[in-house]
Amino acid sequence: MKKLLQLFCFSLLSISASAQDPHFSQFFASPLTLNPAFTGKFDGLWRLAANHRDQWPSIPKAYVTTSASIDFPIMQKMLPQGDIFGVGVSGLSDASANNALKLNYGSLSLSYHKALDEDGWNTIGAGFQASYSSMSLDITKLTFEDELQQNGFAQGTSGEYIGVNPLTGKNRSYVDVNAGLLYSGSSNGENNFYFGFSMYHINKPKVSFKDNNWNLSSRVTVHGGGTFPLSDALDLNVSVIHQSQSKSSETVLGGAIAYNVNSKSETPTSVYLGSWMRLKDAIIPYVGLEIGGLRIGATYDINTSGLKSASLSKGGTEFSIIYIQRPPDNKGIPCPKF
Repeated sequence: MKKLLQLFCFSLLSISASAQDPHFSQFFASPLTLNPAFTGKFDGLWRLAANHRDQWPSIPKAYVTTSASIDFPIMQKMLPQGDIFGVGVSGLSDASANNALKLNYGSLSLSYHKALDEDGWNTIGAGFQASYSSMSLDITKLTFEDELQQNGFAQGTSGEYIGVNPLTGKNRSYVDVNAGLLYSGSSNGENNFYFGFSMYHINKPKVSFKDNNWNLSSRVTVHGGGTFPLSDALDLNVSVIHQSQSKSSETVLGGAIAYNVNSKSETPTSVYLGSWMRLKDAIIPYVGLEIGGLRIGATYDINTSGLKSASLSKGGTEFSIIYIQRPPDNKGIPCPKF
């Protein structure tokens, strides 16, 4: 049965490899995989973000994705007041079908945000990102229908079955180009709202293991959100994203209430509770904890689509960490948070 599940996983990833990128339910906690224009757009000296996702845990190691990034503003004393020049470095690792297919990449991001007012509450910015990616396929970890014998599986034809030379056709690398735009605003210096657009794989790199004639489709993303104080202790955080790639698309929307336990706006200790929804696919409950500049979040996808029979309604577990180092004289400029 385990071998059959691996075949099932590989069938899914074969479709996904030409159509979809690795993605996170907590898209708001992985800024540099969402939009390069987020680079440097935060209130602090530097930001560290990390995410880990295990999708479909009822199928062992179907998709396991981990990302990490660090970004920071530079040349602050040389720029006009309120402007931000951001630099960031990020990496992602994605393993599918019990590590049979692996994707790793590292990225360098640059962005510039122009202040539209004296306080820097409203900005518009653009970001660019270059990535070096590598893919590897371990054929020995895959089994196929034609290998099923009376006494079990007998390997020997899998290489010919998918048309990949097991000695020379298992590794691929490519360079990727991504870009995005972002508007961030505030009406009173306390709330924040933002709207963004990004495109990944602008150059549509070749990613095939077989004939080297398959191109990675561009991913187009439109997103927005905001943070709105409801009282001295409560904030409402909302966000929405729609992205499409090849013939696949998804829309995720939702929000979370933050309760500030210590009532300190500069160094809050807040508890988050909320939920997002991936339309026609999953409900995504969210819990989080923020202590000063550290925010930890956890989600658990509850599958509601036609795949719930195979996934046992388990879409995936996900954890995120964001840490922002702030100076002692922090101004508290409103920036995108969720």
